[in-house]
Amino acid sequence: MRVRTRGYWLYLVPSLVLFTAVIVVPFLMNVGASLTRWSGVGTPRWVGFDNYARLIEDERFWQSFQHNAGLIVAMAVVPTAIGLVVAAALFDYIGKRFGPRTASALRAAYYLPQVLPVAVAGVVWGWLLHPSYGAVNEMLGLDLDWLGDPDLALATVMAVMVWFQLGYPVVIFMAGLQRVDPAYYEAAEIDGASWFRRFWHITIPQIRPEIFVVLLTCTIAALKVFGPIFVLTRGGPGNATMVPSYFSYLNFFQKSNVGYGSAIATVLALIIIVVTFLFLRVQEREQ
Repeated sequence: MRVRTRGYWLYLVPSLVLFTAVIVVPFLMNVGASLTRWSGVGTPRWVGFDNYARLIEDERFWQSFQHNAGLIVAMAVVPTAIGLVVAAALFDYIGKRFGPRTASALRAAYYLPQVLPVAVAGVVWGWLLHPSYGAVNEMLGLDLDWLGDPDLALATVMAVMVWFQLGYPVVIFMAGLQRVDPAYYEAAEIDGASWFRRFWHITIPQIRPEIFVVLLTCTIAALKVFGPIFVLTRGGPGNATMVPSYFSYLNFFQKSNVGYGSAIATVLALIIIVVTFLFLRVQEREQ
């Protein structure tokens, strides 16, 4: 048996080589850079853990993680909850009443924001939310600077990210519902169960693995979010929408403080690894 399975490892060699070259080596180089003081030009100067000690006392760093917590809610928790309801409604109600084609068309419509380039979506939302000529203010009869007011900017970005992220869980959950035995729904309907009871007692338990996958991948996406922040607010106004990935970028490229930017990126990567490990352990226990 060992001789037979030994050959399978050869098929893993290309992916292991790519994983090492694309992820492991750059990560180790980043860790090495985080232990230096370096402007990106010349010879790095070894400073040990000084950059990490500086991180502990940096209020902007901790503030960026507080903003990240809000984005986790906007990109993982809220889209997962809404996506569950939308996917169940499309599968168990729309699909049966109006046919699978209608459900597929609506699913594609929800997924469309995921297909749009982040830069394009960000520019369009910038137009819609503009304080002078934005369609949102015109429709609501308001005069608000949605992205320029420190009290509104983070909440506005969170709302945009809910719109942007919703299609992903809808598609994943509808794919998961395809493997659920229709007999469960038929038996529940015969017993007179309402749509909500079918949703609560059949849909959610049956697609629990997909829920874990969506929560994990969306949480990771929220932790390392960069593109929408860069396009919409550049971390501003002030530091109202600053997140660790953009804070690292500022130190890398604008302040030429590569060592400090590397330390921020290293801490963020370690947090993502720990979060992934915890999610997988919880999923194993549930199974």
